[in-house]
Amino acid sequence: MYNTAKKQIWYGELRTSKGNVIVVHDNQLPEASPGRIYLYNTDRNAIIEYVEDIVKGNLYDLDDAALKAAETKFSGAWKAARAEFMIKHQARIDLNNVKETAPVRKAKPEVEPEIEPDAVGVDFDDDWSDSFDD
Repeated sequence: MYNTAKKQIWYGELRTSKGNVIVVHDNQLPEASPGRIYLYNTDRNAIIEYVEDIVKGNLYDLDDAALKAAETKFSGAWKAARAEFMIKHQARIDLNNVKETAPVRKAKPEVEPEIEPDAVGVDFDDDWSDSFDD
């Protein structure tokens, strides 16, 4: 049965009602979402995220002859798919490492308000003197 503790890369068979397919599991791939695993599906030539509880019971080890045949037939396509997958997911990993704090804003220098030349030297005494002279 499916056991990746012994090997970094595990070739096996996923048996479903739609048919059987050779799959590859690599322990060095980034972690999938909780409760899910990444498997390379040889029929689809892609690394796919599966629900672990659903597929775990349907994964089977290959016998020695089938294992050698699978490694010979699929290792090139597997490595190409893995490289493409890692490039795509490296960008996501980099974005996950972004600091959660906002950048510090520099304070804008305060500009002193301009004084209108007409307002300087206005004589206010005339307005007040009329009301007190009575």
